[in-house]
Amino acid sequence: MAAQLTKYQLISNNTIINDFKGHFSPFKTRKSTVFIYGVVFVFLTFFAFLTFSPSSSSSSWFINFFSLNNTSPSISSIDSSRSHDSQNLIETQVPPDKNEQFQFNHTDFVYPNPKIDPQSSPSIKVGNFSLNDTKTDTITPQISPNSTNYPRNKNNNQTSVVLVLPQITPEVSSNSTVRANSTQKEDKGVKENEGQIQPTKKQDNSRSNGTVSGKSLIDSLIGCDLYDGEWVRDDSYPLYKPGSCKLIDEQFNCFVNGRPDNDYMKLKWKPKGCTLPRLNGKQMLKLLKGKRLVFVGDSLNRNMWESLVCILKNSVKNPKNVYEAHGKRHFRTEASYSFVFKDYGCTIEFFVAPFLVQPWDVKNPDGTTNETLRLDIVVEESERFKSADVLVYNTGHWWTHEKTSKGEDYYQEGSNVYKQLDVKEAFRKAITTWGRWVDANINPQRTHIFFRGYSNTHFRGGQWNSGGQCDSETEPIRNEAYLTKYPWKMRTLEKVMKGMKTPISFLNITRMTDYRKDAHPSVYRKLHVYGEEKSSPLKFQDCSHWCLPGVPDFWNELLFAEMLRKQYQERHQNTKS
Repeated sequence: MAAQLTKYQLISNNTIINDFKGHFSPFKTRKSTVFIYGVVFVFLTFFAFLTFSPSSSSSSWFINFFSLNNTSPSISSIDSSRSHDSQNLIETQVPPDKNEQFQFNHTDFVYPNPKIDPQSSPSIKVGNFSLNDTKTDTITPQISPNSTNYPRNKNNNQTSVVLVLPQITPEVSSNSTVRANSTQKEDKGVKENEGQIQPTKKQDNSRSNGTVSGKSLIDSLIGCDLYDGEWVRDDSYPLYKPGSCKLIDEQFNCFVNGRPDNDYMKLKWKPKGCTLPRLNGKQMLKLLKGKRLVFVGDSLNRNMWESLVCILKNSVKNPKNVYEAHGKRHFRTEASYSFVFKDYGCTIEFFVAPFLVQPWDVKNPDGTTNETLRLDIVVEESERFKSADVLVYNTGHWWTHEKTSKGEDYYQEGSNVYKQLDVKEAFRKAITTWGRWVDANINPQRTHIFFRGYSNTHFRGGQWNSGGQCDSETEPIRNEAYLTKYPWKMRTLEKVMKGMKTPISFLNITRMTDYRKDAHPSVYRKLHVYGEEKSSPLKFQDCSHWCLPGVPDFWNELLFAEMLRKQYQERHQNTKS
């Protein structure tokens, strides 16, 4: 035991010196001892001098010797990394109803039917149709890349278009970069700060060369053609969780109807000269506080209206304070719909008016009636929404139907029913009637009018009523050679708007939709199919409307950007006056 304790006893200094002297003979003489101590003293003095006052020339070896090429991170970098990671951790732990923008991950929810879970079933079938069936999904180019004839004006017909933005402090991060098809999260668009709208520090204000110029977000947007761009991947989209919005019509609800892929939700529209601010629902509701925003048009405008209501409803603190004005019993049974956002005192409304002019009945001598379209009278509901604060019009798709295309005993002006009238002339007359009514009845000081352009379809092998298909499309068009020509309807519309005295903001979404052959409901337009649809699902496809979440969400981001620009312009004018 004593031997074990002796192993761990402290050794005194005297013992060390004596042992040292015993092993080295120079220490046995007094002169040698003095000499050794002198050498040690000089060395220690020189060492201390280099330590406390090294010169740039004499001490570089000294510093390098003690640094030993240390590659461990500095304390500041560790703290910065920890701060960034903890911030991301906090953001991912916040419940969806507390997030200003929902960050969607397809692993966060359960697919409505385990048979369509892409993780568990590589072969998905709808009736007799399998997504793994071999199909030709390419489109033969019908035109050259330079013959699409899309307008390339800087401001897209800005002669009669109001382009407008909010007062924003021009402080944008100079470190932001943009890379097409990247998966990095984008900014949240704009944020509130003492009553002003400001870009977040992460706002991407890049130019086409992929770097930030240092100009403010607003300066970038004012001079930017928002409608000339490309679709790039962004995993922070969509703006609301698929399947979470009960408002969406069955035919638009592709996720609930069993669509197994979700990449179509992960693409965002990126203009070539700037970046759209992410649609901030709370900020848009502040812009609409106490106002009416009314959509007027066909089911494609309904597509856009439902998208906006879902986005805004997802951003409010209390979703129970968002409700249909006429109650559930009347919803989807009337020609108009209105959702109330009680906390903001605003309404988001939709009026069914596929032609913008009035359908009519003509009585025959035998007592029967014929349906006609009055090209000289706007839709009768116009009186109900002419005092709205924001109006979003559209028309186009119903002008391609058989009756309108043939134009036989269908178009009417006054008491005259045309035996035959070309659809292009009929459309021009209808849009002219709409333009004259707007000039005579709309107060541009109160009401901001938008016209949303034609939304492209992607039927192949036929039309909507003749076996047209767009199934198995999971990628957008990347080559401009595959785009269609700019529609004649939009050229006619632009000519009419140029002759109007009321400024119109033209949401020219035709080109941006032409790329998106992948984002239609296709065979996922119903959850349950029966009869012939079940046995032959490929005969019944929707390649006109859009899945929600999806493409119409970005029409609303464009609407948001235009509203911000108008707010900026109004404040700028008020400051000058």
